[in-house]
Parts: sequence; structure tokens; C-alpha cells
Amino acid sequence: MGKLLAGFFGWMLGGPIGAIIGVIVGHQFDRGLGLYLRPISREARNRVNQSFFKTLFQLSGHLAKADGHISTSEISQAEEMMRRMGLDAHRRKDAISLFKAGAATDFSLDETLASFCDICGHYNNLKLQIIKYLVSLAIADEILHESEEEILRRIASALDFPTSIIDQIFSMIGAQESFGKNAQSDSNSCQIDMAYSALGIARTSSNMQVKKAYRMLISENHPDKLIGQGMPDDMIQLATERTQEIQAAYEIIVKSRNQKA
Repeated sequence: MGKLLAGFFGWMLGGPIGAIIGVIVGHQFDRGLGLYLRPISREARNRVNQSFFKTLFQLSGHLAKADGHISTSEISQAEEMMRRMGLDAHRRKDAISLFKAGAATDFSLDETLASFCDICGHYNNLKLQIIKYLVSLAIADEILHESEEEILRRIASALDFPTSIIDQIFSMIGAQESFGKNAQSDSNSCQIDMAYSALGIARTSSNMQVKKAYRMLISENHPDKLIGQGMPDDMIQLATERTQEIQAAYEIIVKSRNQKA
């Protein structure tokens, strides 16, 4: 289809030579689309699965050690993340070992991120999930150290995201988790502001923009989609909780707008 369309438009714009160029461009498009749509094999999924798990906990340990030492609070946060994932004893042991490796003085952030990108680089959603998990861990104690923020921005840059995305994720994750801890349908001003922050949009957004942001976030965190891309099964619970938080925020916005209408 890519070759046909590109060849047709190439002919319209540049005659036979344009058609040839169009077919070449269309062929490259078809190849890229085929790679994108091709179902991930079991072997590839296992590699992605292992890489995601390893990278997340190593980076978690590195982030916790950002200010020079790992506090009791940071250990508790990491343990809470493992609990929410429902890790069994074996996986929990592996997670702790990886966390300690990330906190070691000889840990290489650049090598770890390069290895992750080699295996998971085609899955932007998985790369985004890594950043979201780390931001969630960093702000769990409601204190974001400068060294933690610097590491998060380095990670975002290495994963080919603009570092400015960190600012948006800080706001969104903080607001989303507030709904997870204390989801209420009271349409007071504070709750509504937080709901908009959770969806990453402004109060002035149109109804269409609100729905678009909601659907995009639900799609990013959809368990079936993440499993299909290779996310470990025992980490899907966190994504499920995130969709519930996003749903709660969206419902508050819709209720508020309906009341005004």
C-alpha cells in the first residue's frame, strides 16, 4: 500500500522519475510498518521482559543512591513497589539484588541505558513506563532532590525523550497517585485542578482535548498492550492501578463540566 500510494503521488508530481522515487520511499515505509505491526515473538518478548525488569530495579537503586546514601524511606518505597507488583520470593530476591547493583559505586548508568535501548528501543511506551516508575519512586517521599532530578533528566535524554517531559510527568504522576490514595468525586476546585494535572491538560482544554488526553493515557497504560510489548506480568498491576487513577481523574472532569453545562 505504501509503494502504491507513494508511487501514485510521485507520478502526479514528477512523472516517471517521481513515480520511481515514490515507490522507493513507499517501500521503506512498508518495511517500517511491517516491523511495527509484526507480533513480537516469544523469544523477543522474554528478552524485553528481562531487560525491562533488570533496568527498572537497577535504575531504582541508582536513583535512591543519587544523594550519596540510601535512606530508610527510599528502601521502604522500593519495597512498597515490589509489594504492589506482587513479586514472589524468587522475583523479589532478584529485584533486591538488582537494586543493590544499581546503587553500587561501579554501576554504569550509560551502559545500562544503552543495553536497554538495544533491546527495547523500538517500544516507546515501555521506555516511557520506565521513566514514570522512576518518577513515582522519586516523589514518593514528597521530596525531590536536585541529584535525583538530574539523573531523571539524563535517563529521559538517553531514552530519546525531551528532558522537558520530566516536568510534565512530575505533575501528572503526582496528581494521578493522589487519586489512587484518596479517590473522591467531590468537585471542589482543588480536586478539579488535580484532575486536569493528572491528564496533563489545562482547564481551558476543549471536551475533545480532554477525551483525547484520557484515551491516550489509558492506551499507554493498558495491561494487554504492555504485556504484548514485553512488560513483565508481575509489573502489570502497577499499570492497572494507574489506569484506575486516570479514570478517576477523568470522571471528576466530566462531572464538573456536566454540572456547569
